[in-house]
Amino acid sequence: MSKSINNHVRLDALAALSGMLIALQARANGELSHRMDNAPQAALVSFSSGLLFISIYAVFSPQIKAGIGRLRAAVSAGQIPIWRLFAGALGGSFVAIQTTVVPLIGVAVYSVASIAGQTATSLLVDRIGFTGGGPKLISRRRVGAALITVFAVLVSVADKIEAHSFSFLAVALAVFAGALVGVQRALNGQINEHTDHSYATSLLNFINGTLFLLLFVVFLVLIGRVELQPLPNGPWWIYTGGVIGVIYIASTSLIVQHLGVLTFTLFSVGGQLFGSLLLDFYAPSEGVSVSWFLVTGIAMTYIGVVVGGVRQSRLARK
Repeated sequence: MSKSINNHVRLDALAALSGMLIALQARANGELSHRMDNAPQAALVSFSSGLLFISIYAVFSPQIKAGIGRLRAAVSAGQIPIWRLFAGALGGSFVAIQTTVVPLIGVAVYSVASIAGQTATSLLVDRIGFTGGGPKLISRRRVGAALITVFAVLVSVADKIEAHSFSFLAVALAVFAGALVGVQRALNGQINEHTDHSYATSLLNFINGTLFLLLFVVFLVLIGRVELQPLPNGPWWIYTGGVIGVIYIASTSLIVQHLGVLTFTLFSVGGQLFGSLLLDFYAPSEGVSVSWFLVTGIAMTYIGVVVGGVRQSRLARK
């Protein structure tokens, strides 16, 4: 029993750490996009660097090759539908929507809307057992935890919401983008059950995501919406977004099998807000400062985790 609890605590901590990775990746990708002045191309560069990193690793990793082999056998045996292997395209779609919508409604509103989409979808995919770990009941406590988390994010950005021309379509797209992330996490959990190796799952994600973004950028160039820009000289850390993404996808595809999408999302959002707080305090972007709204939002997020009855729901599933 004690060993099981310790294992759950480690998974909780890893989920929160993955949220901090999101904050680090956003900082790196944001700076790359700013220096290139081309958000879609910056997203493609980030995905491509991640694909290069995981591909080189895969060449020297028999475990990744074996994982891909197991997945291929599972597809041949009909154990997993082929369409579920395209989870990486959902990640690419998320980035594509993000780069399109943020200029219309602002980062703050986009963050709130997308996390609302994530939490709502997390409830649904958990209920139908889409993660591969079996169905998880939608209790009042879990719904309450999701609502508190969304409200916590709203509070954390309350002082940063600027006056933008409001667009119902843009907000709906932001919610949809968040929903894509929830489904992607669930699909990655299923894929990881068959690969039995999280970095094999990550490799598949980056192949799909990079191909999707490549087609997206080519399309934008052909219709004259963007022009390709040269890569900036530095600093070096603006090119770490892809590597961080590889680690993030690998870790989440493993963790979500055990925690479920909603519980993972709650801890991840908390880690993301805390990581953002640290970055804004120690390495802020120009014009960014730490506020009590952000600190309050982080505290409320972890209240949401407690309200969700995380430990109680796990015991109920044993």
